[in-house]
Parts: sequence; C-alpha cells; structure tokens
Amino acid sequence: MTTQTATSQPQNMRAFMTVWLGELVSMIGSSLTVFGLGVFMFQKTGQATPFALTMFFFQLPTILLAPLGGIVADRYNRRLVMLAADALSAVGSLAAVWLVATNGLEVWHVYGLAVTYAISNAFQEPAYMASITMMVPKAQLGRANGMMQMGQALTSLIGPLLAGALYAPLGLTGLITIDFATFFIAIGALALVRIPRPEAATAETKAKKSFWQEAMFGWRYIGARAGLLGLLIYFAIINFLANLAFVLIGPLVLSFTTPDVYGILQAVGGFAMLAGSIVMSAWGGPKRRMLAVYGFIALATPGLILIGLQPAPVMIGAGFVVLMFFIPLGSGASSALWQTKTDPAAQGRVFSVRIMISRALMPLAMLIAGPLADFVFEPFMRGSSPLATQIGAVIGSGAGRGVGLIFVLAGTLSLLATLAAFLNPRIRNLEDELPDFAPVTAPDETGEALTQTATAGAK
Repeated sequence: MTTQTATSQPQNMRAFMTVWLGELVSMIGSSLTVFGLGVFMFQKTGQATPFALTMFFFQLPTILLAPLGGIVADRYNRRLVMLAADALSAVGSLAAVWLVATNGLEVWHVYGLAVTYAISNAFQEPAYMASITMMVPKAQLGRANGMMQMGQALTSLIGPLLAGALYAPLGLTGLITIDFATFFIAIGALALVRIPRPEAATAETKAKKSFWQEAMFGWRYIGARAGLLGLLIYFAIINFLANLAFVLIGPLVLSFTTPDVYGILQAVGGFAMLAGSIVMSAWGGPKRRMLAVYGFIALATPGLILIGLQPAPVMIGAGFVVLMFFIPLGSGASSALWQTKTDPAAQGRVFSVRIMISRALMPLAMLIAGPLADFVFEPFMRGSSPLATQIGAVIGSGAGRGVGLIFVLAGTLSLLATLAAFLNPRIRNLEDELPDFAPVTAPDETGEALTQTATAGAK
C-alpha cells in the first residue's frame, strides 16, 4: 500500500468543537428567519410557488459559485473566508430587519435575500469542509462528520419549534433580529480558534494561475481518480432520486390526513436523524468506510419504499425512522472518506466540485416532481388499467397513491443504484487503491513551525 508523507496531524477536536457550536447557534438563528419569511410569503400571496422559487434562488447560486468558493478556500486563509461569509449573511439579515421595520419588505426582496445567503454558503461550505481535515485527527473524522449531521438535525428540530413559539410575541422583526445576533456568536467562535493551513497552499498562493486553471483543477483531480468520480456520480443519482420523492412528502401525507399529523411525522423524522447523528458522532463509523457507505445507504433507501407503500401514518412514520436514522451514518462515512483521500491543500477546490456535481440534479428533481405527480402518476393510479389495478392492490388507489408510487420507485431505483455502485470495482476498492492524506501545515501566524513527521496509509 502506498503512503503519503505528512506532518502535524491534529491532536484533538477542541477547535472543531468551538467552530461547530458557533455554527450550530447560527444555523438555528437562520432557521428562525426562514420560518418567519415563509409565514410572511404565505400571508402575502397565499401561494406555494414563492416557496419553490425561494429554494431555486438559493440552490442555483450555491451550485454555480461552488468552483469559485473552492478556489478561494484553497488560496486564502480558510478561517478568514468563513468569517467573511458569515459577515455577508449578517449583512443580509440586517437588511431584512430594516425592510421589515420600515414596512418595505416585498416577496422579491425575499428572493434577493435567498441569493445573498446562497453566495455566503457557496464560500463558507467549502472552507468549512476543508478546515475539518486540518482541525480533527484522521481517526475522529467520522465523529466530526456525525456531529455536523447532528447540527442539521438539531436545527430542524429546535428551529421551527422556537420560531413558532416566538413568532406571535416578537413578530418577523424579532425573529430576524435574533438571527442577526447569532452571527456574532459564529464569528466569535471562529475568532477564538486557529485553523492550520496546508503547506502546499502557501506555495500555490504565490503561483499565478488563471481562474479557469484553478476552476478546472478540482475536475481534473476527481477525474483522475476513477473511484472518487464513481462515488460522486453515485451520490448524485441518490440525491436526485431522494429529492424527486421527498419534495412531495407534503402532498403525500396531506392527501389522507391532517396538518398536525404531518407535523408529528416530520418531528419523528427529525428525532430519527438526531439519533443517527449521535450514533455516528459517538462511534465514528467502521474503519472500512466504503462498505459503510454502501451498507448504510442500502439500509436507508427502503425507508422511501415504506413511506410510499400505504397511506397510513404508522407506515410513513416507520419509513421516516429508517430513512432519517441511516442517512447521517452513510453521509458521515462518505465525508470522512473524501477527507482522507483528498490532498488537504486541494480540498477547497475538490470539495466545491463535489458539491456542484452531487447537487446538480437536485433542482431538476424539484422542477419535475410536481408535474410528474400531477400529470402522470396521480392520473395513472386513479385509472382502471390492469397495471394500475395490480399496483393499487399493493399500495392502494385514489388521491395521493400516484405520489406514493413515486416514493416506491425512488427507493427501488436507489437500491439498484447502490448495487451497481457496489459491483463497480473502482468504487468498491477505492480505499485500497488511493492513499490516505494527512494534513501538511505551514507555520502558524506567530511564525512557529507546526511540523511533525508522520506517514498515513490506508487502514
């Protein structure tokens, strides 16, 4: 097995924990703004389209700007990049507070705020992901990624509950003001830590390369490693199928039950995700991470089938538990795998391409899911064709059963995609074919060298 010489392996998770806590508070604050703006748009328009457009205006800039965000993360101090990104989000929230306070907020302003937050996220996320490798010992990467999943789960649980309780007494202005205050906690946490920089990045910063050369580097890096490229394509397919179904979860549940049951089912999914995240953060995952990716996704995707199988809250709740518990385990193992198999000096550019490709099909899924449900699957399951009758004998017929069929097909195709990825030897064996990297750091800001000879090989 080949090895990769490295220096200054991080020794503990203290810096990561500090940053993680600051970002968690900030994410919960942002969820207050999202909730409040959602209520505002519904009261203003009474339509669902503005919600879809808001998601579109957030997703598209994040995807398009990902290569630039990766270049910046590799060329400049990642901590400063994250500080600047958080500051930009704070400016957006401050503008929202002013618009609400002056009664000038309109729906198109919300789209502009979504673009602002998307730009911030496009720079913050690659820098954050690349910084984890420099802060966390290799053996603890699974735990660190589990904690990041836990942060998302906690945000999905605490944010809506807190926003719902505070909206009546504080209004939209109060929610956004709290969000604005939480940015200072995130910025303060970043100010307290020092994130080592890869030594190679210091040398590359001095070399004059065009934006195009830098932007293409991440593509070439992944393209030259067939296992990573195959893993990335696999996740793009899984993300597409999952979003094709999950964007329809509201119409599926509300077709046969009440909004309060829908809320309970969402909470069940949130608790399951939190439980899976806690397990991953405490355990860290198995040493053979590629097998963990296959196994946990294979265990998660039947949850989609269970959700669509019958119009029964118990069945859907069971599907939520299966799906949301295993997602953090599979995602955490995948992130740790990318972090150990990618040169730390190139992780900003490589991870930005990873973000772009893995999420590129998500907007397409969101755009086609509604028409597929309304004009293809729902009419089909309300028809009397022999095939519809046979399928209806299993999953039921009538309103919502076309959406249920989409869930069943998405889960089944996800299992087939997982089997195909497992049968691909370049993906299955990438842990053995690619060497592990350990961080190589430059002198810190005080000029003290941060070097310690070590070797890192695949375990």
